[in-house]
Amino acid sequence: MKVHIRKILVWLSLCCLCSAALAEPFVQGGPIGSQTEGGFDALGPVVEQPIEFPHKTHAGTEPGQMGINCMYCHTYARRSNVSGIPRLDKCMGCHKMIESVKDKPRIKKLFEYWEKKEPIPWKKVHDLPDFVRFNHERHIQRFYFSEHRPVREVCGYCHGDVGSMTTARRVKALSMGWCVSCHQKDHLENANTTKTSNGPNDCWQCHK
Repeated sequence: MKVHIRKILVWLSLCCLCSAALAEPFVQGGPIGSQTEGGFDALGPVVEQPIEFPHKTHAGTEPGQMGINCMYCHTYARRSNVSGIPRLDKCMGCHKMIESVKDKPRIKKLFEYWEKKEPIPWKKVHDLPDFVRFNHERHIQRFYFSEHRPVREVCGYCHGDVGSMTTARRVKALSMGWCVSCHQKDHLENANTTKTSNGPNDCWQCHK
């Protein structure tokens, strides 16, 4: 039994190393979304949502866009494994007072869910297998709060530049080799030092 388990672990390690060898480099402090450009050509399927939420209108920084911090809506990202989807009352907290867009089809749908007292049935876009454990908090605390990197850059490492998208779409592989390639790079420990460290390479950190 022990020999069998050892063989499995060796096989997983080899797969991991091979994937990492083919991975694209992580560029410290590069342009937003450039850290894993193309993400192994892993453009995900178009996920049709109940409301075509315009991320670029809310999170974009071009003229006429609002530049809202990703964590205003995805509140749990800084303190939980999951990033969280905003409750409907958070959306309505703003849209009840914005008269100029109330006649738009997507806003009418928003009000319909509110009046029916139903949650919006959003569909997952960045869905990982059940045997993978990803912790948003550890990454947000490291890159955003400790290194003081722009939030769109930090979220863009894994999600791409969502602030330029309408309905979110997966643009990065989110595979084991892709993640390991980032963990093997040198990352600053905080904004006030030149000391760097790598991400954990223990299987049990991500598979529990």
